Amino acid sequence: MELRIFTEPQQGASYDDLLRVARTAEDAGYGAFFRSDHYLKMGSVDGLPGPTDAWITLAGLARETETIRLGTLVTAATFRHPGPLAISVAQVDRMSGGRVEFGLGSGWFEEEHTAYGLRFPPLGERFERYEEQLEIITGLWGTPVGETYSFDGKHYTLVDSPALPKPVQSPVPVVVGGTGAKRTPALAAKHATEFNLPFPTAELAAKQFERVDAACRAIGRDPATMTRSVALVACVGRDDAEVARRASAIGRDVSELKENGLAGTPAEVAERLARWRSETGISRAYLQFLDLSDLDHLELVAAEVAPRLRG
Repeated sequence: MELRIFTEPQQGASYDDLLRVARTAEDAGYGAFFRSDHYLKMGSVDGLPGPTDAWITLAGLARETETIRLGTLVTAATFRHPGPLAISVAQVDRMSGGRVEFGLGSGWFEEEHTAYGLRFPPLGERFERYEEQLEIITGLWGTPVGETYSFDGKHYTLVDSPALPKPVQSPVPVVVGGTGAKRTPALAAKHATEFNLPFPTAELAAKQFERVDAACRAIGRDPATMTRSVALVACVGRDDAEVARRASAIGRDVSELKENGLAGTPAEVAERLARWRSETGISRAYLQFLDLSDLDHLELVAAEVAPRLRG
């Protein structure tokens, strides 16, 4: 199983904080550094110094890291127009030498939209825009150099776009996720290389992955070509006291984290991840580290959990 890092910088992190985490993750051997794409804090934290833009952050990290893959869980379709977003992601992919993975979602957090003057359409319209954005962005990237791309949809129209620049990767890995029973699996089957579920139960994950497999088969796609992944909060310590200290630092209860996330000693967490793998078929886990100042936490998991999951 591949372990990746997932951060929530809107809760309070500067670019320099994220750079330290990304470089630590790269040195420790994690497969990727991912971040959320939010403009407003959640909960009782102060969120200082304030939000950082996801794709500006990843552009900086593209030049200040060497091997680790970079991406979003997930960019909100409500934040950007698809044409400029395709340009931004392609540019960051080129800046990184082909290390970008593109997560896109419909957007859900209404308060951050009103806080920064962004329109927040009703759910049905958000999903329609999400569908069109995936079609446009992948269409722009897939258009051969020298040809043009046009799209006439309900919400977006492109006429004779030169569809430039091209990313290094062809195709760029696309991450889609969510718990919708029909439209989300169908959208993933059409466009995604990976289906991700944030903070699910194993039962919910197994059921949703089955729907994605069925959607793949319905269009003649081999379900084995879809990577399955989940995101889970990590709270790992060498002993119970260290686990409790780390849980307290993020304002969480150890027993709750053991139920809903990954909490315990390295052996306990590795055993839980192994159960996730056997029960749901995941091959990738995004570990959400909420205390970004605790770099020892990342190094501990890489040194003592990851080796137990190889093979």
